[in-house]
Amino acid sequence: MGLLDVLLGRSKPVRPDLDQLFGLSSAALTLEAASDLRPTGLGSVCFAAVEGGAFAEIQRDLHTLLAVESSQDSYGYTWLLSRHAPSETTDLVTDLHAVNSTLEDHGFGPQLLCSLVGFKDSRGQSLALVYLYKRGSFYPFAPLPGEKRDSALELQVKALVANDLRVEKDLSRWFPVWGAPGL
Repeated sequence: MGLLDVLLGRSKPVRPDLDQLFGLSSAALTLEAASDLRPTGLGSVCFAAVEGGAFAEIQRDLHTLLAVESSQDSYGYTWLLSRHAPSETTDLVTDLHAVNSTLEDHGFGPQLLCSLVGFKDSRGQSLALVYLYKRGSFYPFAPLPGEKRDSALELQVKALVANDLRVEKDLSRWFPVWGAPGL
């Protein structure tokens, strides 16, 4: 980044670091110890699918190797859902990392949007820790009925996991993922 970039307020985009996904395992332990939130054993990866045989073959391989379930949302994005026992957060995160890295290794990194791991509390309140691929950061998302959010819970979780994950500082980037598989 040059002096002109600094003067004009331009910055280099953060390079995704997929190994940060492994921080989700320690964040899950933190949430269990400091709150009523427990992992659900569900996690998913969202990406913009592309046409072509190579991409279709990668998807087939992922379905075969990881037993992920595929779905498409109302915006046309593809979600791959992985299911594990709630106590197997590390295995779940390993699956999510494998999906992301496989797509990235085959040149489809620009199609990756986000990954998430689901949590619930004893009252049934859902929460996801969402990894924004293009920002290289995480944020909590706590949906409420009627497409509303529990912002207080999101901010509480942000504070709890700040030592485990690189949390997105720009709250306007905390995009809602209504109806995401694994939430």
